[in-house]
Amino acid sequence: MSAAARARRLDEHADIVVLEQGDFVSFANCGLPYHLSGEIDRRDSLLLHTPATLASTLNLDVRTGHRVTAIDRDAREVTVQTAERTYRLPYDALLLAPGATAVRPPVEGLDHPAVHALRVVPDVDALRATVDGLLASRDDGDRAAEPPTAVVVGAGFIGLEAVEALAARGLQVHLVELADHVLPPLDAELAPLLAEELASHGVRLHLGAGARKIRPAAEAADYGEETVRPAGPVVVTLSDGDEVTADLVVVNVGVRPASALAREAGLDLGPSGAIRVDGDQRTSDPHIWAVGDAVEVVQAVTGATGPVPLAGPANRQGRRAADSICGRRTTPQAPVLGTAIVRVFGLTAAVTGANQATLRRAGIDHEVVHVHPGHHAGYYPGAEQIHIVASFAPDGSLLGAQAVGRAGVDKRIDVLATALRAGMGADDLAELELAYSPPFGSAKDPVNMLGFVAQNVLDRTMPQWQAWELDEVREGTLVLDVRSRGEFAAGHLDGALNIPHTELRDRLDEVRDAAGGRPVSVHCASGVRSYLATRILRGEGVDARNLSGGWLTLTAVHPELLEDVAVRA
Repeated sequence: MSAAARARRLDEHADIVVLEQGDFVSFANCGLPYHLSGEIDRRDSLLLHTPATLASTLNLDVRTGHRVTAIDRDAREVTVQTAERTYRLPYDALLLAPGATAVRPPVEGLDHPAVHALRVVPDVDALRATVDGLLASRDDGDRAAEPPTAVVVGAGFIGLEAVEALAARGLQVHLVELADHVLPPLDAELAPLLAEELASHGVRLHLGAGARKIRPAAEAADYGEETVRPAGPVVVTLSDGDEVTADLVVVNVGVRPASALAREAGLDLGPSGAIRVDGDQRTSDPHIWAVGDAVEVVQAVTGATGPVPLAGPANRQGRRAADSICGRRTTPQAPVLGTAIVRVFGLTAAVTGANQATLRRAGIDHEVVHVHPGHHAGYYPGAEQIHIVASFAPDGSLLGAQAVGRAGVDKRIDVLATALRAGMGADDLAELELAYSPPFGSAKDPVNMLGFVAQNVLDRTMPQWQAWELDEVREGTLVLDVRSRGEFAAGHLDGALNIPHTELRDRLDEVRDAAGGRPVSVHCASGVRSYLATRILRGEGVDARNLSGGWLTLTAVHPELLEDVAVRA
């Protein structure tokens, strides 16, 4: 619809026909989870336009219930099928925007009526009806009964939004994720923050496990020649052997490009099955363009190609394709950063650029920096901690960033996404001039702090060690904990030497004796006090390194450390 609307604005006399196989056009699919939760009360709020409004405002011929089944490239015609007839429609320029289809995991019983998806308006209609029915039956019966139970399979962005929506409606929710942490695109050291938030809202997590089978909780009824499968609760069997009885199941494990029509027409596809396009969104056929979740894009940091199903890039692609079709000057599509954000109850998680796993797979050398600043001035009431992880190339270029927190996350990720697009690095982040007043930020904004720390790491002012290097650190270095005695008593690494950073200058000989010539691996709670301690030690000729992100990051990567503390307590 972005392409069709732009084309009309550019050419008042063009004959523009939009063919849509479903019943809805220009609907806000990103708003579906919030209609499920009830935050968006009116369903019509999701329907941005109808065929009638598009006809009256833009003179577009929008035909719903019209499925394109074939493309005749030689004749420049498409075959269209409706409930009543099949016909052929000629074109001068053809735009393909088929989107994506939900991945169907190899789970037995996916066709059970208790199993739902959450991608289009009919999906949310069915889900809301099911939830409303479950809650109504409970209210009509025993109000003290257990709430209805939902299983959400897939802890990606949509899965997490579905979890929050169902929990908001009062359901008991189980979240199943095959990866070892929620929101797999998020770096592993930030994911425990989301897991803790989910658990605090009663969500039961099943990580490192996949759904294997969905079967009715009750036996099928045999009525002679007819066997009736019960529509009631189901049992979800997981790959780790656990079984969960649920009243409904929502499956969102990803999408794949809906490129079958393009493939059958002989258009070039990429290795992922996405439609290959040039910088103007033109396919391998000069008369056919393609946009949206079905097309191949270049990922900005790694240069890899594949689909990136995000609304922002798709809308810009539609505008670009219309410009190209109408013979206008275009700005070729820039590589996609994959900037995304999600709310998880009281937390916000956001990402931009490449995460650590992607950089490792691509063989890109990088340094990882962790900071935990407040979202505004600490002396102003209500400051919330933001946890930021960013990766930098050896030359200081920013490669990717992620953040989790209760406030200010969107603002920082947007700045970092802009910095990535502009090719900025650590020095640029340190010098950014960002709006400051105590209720909104700090004189040293978290983005500036990220740049400062990255500068120190890259120029070796602050050599660092990472949480995932813990085994080697314990084996070959002295671990120096410079937190207070109370913090140390509440939980620490076995064998660590505790010297509060304010006492370090007076106890240097104690450090040297304990180290016995070994390097010293320093840490505090977040990395600030240990940075000061590291500079003191290095100024005295001691080979010292600072733990990136401190105890906060260490315990996120190694949660067993907190379990050990709980056992000792």
